[in-house]
Amino acid sequence: MTGPRFENLMTTPTNERSEQSPAVQPGNTCCPIVELRQCTLHPGKRDALIDLFDREFVESQEALGIKVIGQFRDLGNPDRFVWLRGFRDMPSRAQALKDFYGGPIWKAHREAANDTMVDSDHVLLLRPALPASGFALDNSDRPPLGATEVPRGLVVATIYYFDAPVSNDFVDFFEHTFKPVIIASNASVVAYFVTESSENTFPALPVREGEYVFVWFSRLTDQLAYEGFAAALTESQQWREISEELARRLNRAPEVLKLSPTSRSRLHG
Repeated sequence: MTGPRFENLMTTPTNERSEQSPAVQPGNTCCPIVELRQCTLHPGKRDALIDLFDREFVESQEALGIKVIGQFRDLGNPDRFVWLRGFRDMPSRAQALKDFYGGPIWKAHREAANDTMVDSDHVLLLRPALPASGFALDNSDRPPLGATEVPRGLVVATIYYFDAPVSNDFVDFFEHTFKPVIIASNASVVAYFVTESSENTFPALPVREGEYVFVWFSRLTDQLAYEGFAAALTESQQWREISEELARRLNRAPEVLKLSPTSRSRLHG
């Protein structure tokens, strides 16, 4: 997370889309526009940022129409904080971010937040791959202000990179071939997304341009459940066939983020 420290403006769009927001959002899913944000922190600063974030930056963003979906410790990197936030559409994203980063809460705490960070520009702008493939969240999912218990559950984000925009046939492949194998291996698929290629409507906060991704999220009860899930995939002939298909389509190895929710994350295992 960052604010006015980043001055570079991004005005060149990625692949053009004729509309400013995705198709109508189903009533039970959250956020036609989602940011997946990975922040690299100074060593030993992650807990300080999490304490500040959970105390000051949840309700203050949501009061402006931003949905704070989840915030996490990356179990693979002790100096990385990962979080997700969502928006109704690109124009309202621009206004909400302008109001937040120009508002009193960020101004009061931006120095403390920025002091924890090395880099916060690793941001993927996403939209649901299908009308119903966004996050299904309820307001009651978030623990209250002051909660300190860290959930045992694990959220896993898997990022696939392509040379071109993700095709409809890959989304169909994931939905009808890939996802059933994941479920049969004792994991859930809670949401999946592709790159949102509209022009960045708040250029003071950069997003990664020219990258075409498919991102899916799963939830497991704990690290042991994840290990069991991975072992089940290894033994699956269907998974071996899927892996071959992925190797043919992707332009690099998948990026897998094993994420431990913070005490106040709405999305958890």
